[in-house]
Amino acid sequence: MHTKQIHLTNTLGRKKEVLVPLHTDEVHMYHCGPTVYWTQHIGNMRAVVLADIVRRTCAYAGYTVTFIRNYTDVGHLTGDNVGDADFGEDRMEKAAKREQLDPLQIASKYIEQFEHDSLQLNILPPTKTPRATEHIQDMIEMISTLLASGHAYTTDHAIYFDITTYEAYTKLSGQSLDMQKEGTGHGSVHDAQKKNASDFALWFFKAGTHEHALQTWPSPFESPLVQHGEGFPGWHIECSAMSRKYLGPTFDIHIGGVEHISIHHTNEIAQSVCANNAPFATYWLHNEHLLVDNKKMSKSDGTSYVLGDITDKGFNPLSLRYFFLQANYRSKQNFTFESLQASETAYVKLRKLVSELPDGGTPLPTYIETFDSYLLDDFNVTGALSVVWDLVKNGEVEPADIKATILLFDTVLGLQLDVLPAEKEIPSDIQELLAERKTARTHKDWVTSDKIRDILSSKGYTVHDVGDDQTVSLI
Repeated sequence: MHTKQIHLTNTLGRKKEVLVPLHTDEVHMYHCGPTVYWTQHIGNMRAVVLADIVRRTCAYAGYTVTFIRNYTDVGHLTGDNVGDADFGEDRMEKAAKREQLDPLQIASKYIEQFEHDSLQLNILPPTKTPRATEHIQDMIEMISTLLASGHAYTTDHAIYFDITTYEAYTKLSGQSLDMQKEGTGHGSVHDAQKKNASDFALWFFKAGTHEHALQTWPSPFESPLVQHGEGFPGWHIECSAMSRKYLGPTFDIHIGGVEHISIHHTNEIAQSVCANNAPFATYWLHNEHLLVDNKKMSKSDGTSYVLGDITDKGFNPLSLRYFFLQANYRSKQNFTFESLQASETAYVKLRKLVSELPDGGTPLPTYIETFDSYLLDDFNVTGALSVVWDLVKNGEVEPADIKATILLFDTVLGLQLDVLPAEKEIPSDIQELLAERKTARTHKDWVTSDKIRDILSSKGYTVHDVGDDQTVSLI
């Protein structure tokens, strides 16, 4: 099968490289998934959309893609907020106490919410979605290998990876260890038996600060403070074990946020290479953060928006996806409701234009070549989207060919441009009210327009004005 050449920026070498998969015509990918203790905010969902674009691009280029995205449902401690995942409270346990549910119920609740939001954003389901708690034995086996090979050691409270045993420990971050520590925390010093401050935990025993841990498992590891090695895994070992389980010791692409570079992914590489005696991921892709009003998202400021906040205001979830497509994955993006409004206006217009084109055409090679020149150059979906607009406005090309070409491109964009607006699903009386309101707005009769909006609201519908058009959604 013929495949197209993809260029991508590899964090590991800090340069653009040609994707050369380990297996001909196949790409194996791993994406660090959510810790399922809370509804994921739109910054998290942007990362998932961008990973979806990478996955779709590889498929578009002709590769068979195996895509793994995990769920972290144990072992991710709150200390990670200050650059050290080796201390603090387990996030799942914290959520369990907050909502008076057990950790399993918390995980199931927020996995369901995440998958609902992913579906709303038209994110393709992964090949596998392993949960950390389902792979404890895989982690124990990896930790045992690290202990036997001298890369790990045991204290009374935990098992740690000795970072001095892996010479290339800071290769991903590109920093000296002192610089890395200065920028991301100095490592837990709560365990006096640790050899090095930046050694990271592979396994926590149910002792000391974790004496009352809610999720623990027996293990072959020994501590004078617990029986049967009872405890739970550290956050980093989980991704190493699950990626090896489903992709093998070495695979093609590992994706995550820039916040993972200096600690989580650095630790994944170290323990995986040492446990497997083989290279880990060949290519590392890292997405930048989403800002809100040019500031970091904040729960205290009320700007840590979730997808429900977007849809509650009447926006189509795919308008948010369209918004995400307007910035490269390696660039920060600033969210405002004004910019989302502009994206919805453009998206509704584009979908309307495409839906009015006839079927039965043939994709246009010249436009495909231009589209590919953007998309396959480090997933420049912004440039690729501009090709769609150039094409849809071209009055010299057969309309059916325009539609066929754009729908081919939409296999990557994921905007569901082949799905007609769901007017038929709206009851006839609501459609009549919408028509009356549109007429009122055309004549600048704002009193009548607002009155009809209130009537629609009383019937359970939210109206959102999009330029000269309007959309409606259930409240």
